[in-house]
Amino acid sequence: MLSIRQNFLETIHGGKPDRFVNQYEFIDILFGLDPISRNNPSPTAPGQETKNSWGVTVAWREGQPGAFPVHDAEHKVVKDIRKWKEVVKTTPRLEFPEADWADAIKAAQAVDRKEKYCAAPYFTGVFEMLHYLMGVDECLIDLYEEPELIHELVDFITEYELKYAEQWCKYVKPDALFHHDDWGTQISSFMSPDMFREFFLPSYKKIYSYWKSHGVEIIVHHSDSYAANLVPQMIEMGIDVWQGCTTQNDVPALVKQYGPKISFMGDINNGVLDKADWTPAEVRRDVERTCRENGKLYFIPCMVHGLGFSIFPGVYEEVSKEIDRMSKEMF
Repeated sequence: MLSIRQNFLETIHGGKPDRFVNQYEFIDILFGLDPISRNNPSPTAPGQETKNSWGVTVAWREGQPGAFPVHDAEHKVVKDIRKWKEVVKTTPRLEFPEADWADAIKAAQAVDRKEKYCAAPYFTGVFEMLHYLMGVDECLIDLYEEPELIHELVDFITEYELKYAEQWCKYVKPDALFHHDDWGTQISSFMSPDMFREFFLPSYKKIYSYWKSHGVEIIVHHSDSYAANLVPQMIEMGIDVWQGCTTQNDVPALVKQYGPKISFMGDINNGVLDKADWTPAEVRRDVERTCRENGKLYFIPCMVHGLGFSIFPGVYEEVSKEIDRMSKEMF
């Protein structure tokens, strides 16, 4: 029997896996253990509201699946892109003494890297940080109306990410990266591939090449949205696994077309299964569908949610149970 890590590598490299990679089993994400994250808190439960070090107010409202930025007139950070340098003056603190990294270092040393990857987390990627600061509508409008200023702000955010990567690679030495940046809605990417190429591809090529040149072997990028039209650029920027690919992307077609170059992790939509009245029968049907349609290579069956849990108790575990069942049937 292959180790978890070996089975993952056989899957994404088109080899001979002996079972499905079961959701997040191959990766330990060191979430919330580093001093940078602790110095830049976000809400962790419904009813909480925080103001992060960028000046963005983030709230987790009751009944919502997670935390979202508050973009009314009072709370929006960048109210006018022409004045962004006046209001985005500082970024979250990055440099801490090695002693402050002790928890992350200890957790990284505890990961059995023969079995799993040890991953640095990065949430609120380049596009998300852009619209966190100014709101989605204004962000998308300014891509058209103020492209030079958007380029400036994107470069500013990119430099912050590169410095973040430098600190993680210096102290923790992860061999994987789990990076969040949602690039679309359920039916479309937020922008055309040409616009994405102009504004965001250069930044991500810099960011991901830095991580890979400093010991990171695997880039897992989360975007639980439609982004099938951006897959060629995902490959170009160096993503190994797109986590969060929803069923609207026609994942079996993506696996067939791009499989040797990138792998796909998802195709089990939270919006369908992760609900108060979920049933084991629904989970069983959906897991069996995705496993049979996508096959054994370049695909990891997984809920599209951006971490290894579900909002409603038991759903994630039931999905894992059914993936194990399909492994026994198909391998």
